[in-house]
Formats: sequence, structure tokens, C-alpha cells
Amino acid sequence: MVEWITSDALVPYEEAAAFMEARAEAIAKGEAEECIWFLEHPALYTAGTSANIKDLTDPDRFPVYETKRGGQYTYHGPGQRVVYVMLDLNKRGKDVRKFVQQLEAWVINALNEFNITGHIREGRVGVWVERPDRPRTVTGALAEDKIAAIGIRLRKWVSFHGISINVEPDLDHFKGIVPCGITEFGVTSLVDLGLPVGMDDVDVALRRAFEDVFTPPEEH
Repeated sequence: MVEWITSDALVPYEEAAAFMEARAEAIAKGEAEECIWFLEHPALYTAGTSANIKDLTDPDRFPVYETKRGGQYTYHGPGQRVVYVMLDLNKRGKDVRKFVQQLEAWVINALNEFNITGHIREGRVGVWVERPDRPRTVTGALAEDKIAAIGIRLRKWVSFHGISINVEPDLDHFKGIVPCGITEFGVTSLVDLGLPVGMDDVDVALRRAFEDVFTPPEEH
């Protein structure tokens, strides 16, 4: 069984990190169920294990939190659905690459509910959408914007951290960092793409898409 938690109020980052640490440890010990947590954070930046300080272009804009998840700098804030994923890979197959692919597929399947086609790009973490309505990039490539970020950590083969989907955040807040170290492409949201979508709509789509991507864990 997976416990689903939704927090309506903004959750401080330190509180979320402490919860994930404790829950992952309890899951590893067989003392707690797996958990998916839907929440929003106050405006902040997080640095993953691959973060380059040069990509923090405005360090005084929002609080910056060092994390041990994979990835680089990312922004979290109101209007962005953060999904912390605490799943036991001991029972789901100890395959990190497959797990990341499942997270990507989960986001893409949820976006399909809103007729948005998400893409995975080699060398670029996260989920991207093509923007043929925008001018091409300086290299002549089709313009693309990032709509979802992915960054996980494993301890004793239990995952934590997870994904974030831009529903209706203030996109200007991404300007204090180089999101995921990528300068050529931009950032978008469901509302920026012209969809009148709320957080509840995204939650429903994610719940529905989860069962299509993640099979029940094997009992050991």
C-alpha cells in the first residue's frame, strides 16, 4: 500500500526534508508504508549534488538549500506541485535507471491528460515541451521549455525527493538560477501554455497515471 498525503498549506523546506529522512528510514526498516506527498513550498532554491555555484545568479533572492538529491539548481514555490516520492526499490527492483524512467513516464502520462506532449531529452534532466510558437534558439534548434524537474536520492534503496510540475508558479522566480544548468532553453507552466488547470486537476491526473506506470511492489 502507498500512503498518499496532500498538504494544502505551504510546507517549509526543512520540515519536508526531515519528514522524508524519517519516513525513508522507517520504510527501509519495514515500519512504514511507502508514501507519495503532494505539497507546495514557499519560494526557495535547492542545490543538487551536481550544482555549479555559477548557476546561482541571484543568491540573495530566495533562501538556498543544499540537498543530496541528484541534479543541479532548481526553484520551488507557490503554484508548483512538488511530489516527494518515498518508494521501496528493494521491493520494486533495484534499478535506478528504470526508476527514473518510471518517474519521467509518470509525468508524461499525467501531462497527456491535458493534451500536453512531454519529452525526455538526452543530456537534459526533466520533462520538456516543444514551443513551435517561439523563435528558434541561437543554435537553430526548435524552442523548448522545461515543465517538470526530477531529482531523487536513494538510501538503503528507498527513494526520496522526487518531481515538481509547474502548474502556475511565478516564472520570473526562475531567473535567480540557471535551471538545471541549461541556458539555451526556457521554463514554462501549464497555465503559461494556456491551460486553465488547477493543482487539484494535476493531483487527479498524477494519481491516475501512477497506477499505469508503477506496478505493485513484490512481497519479500
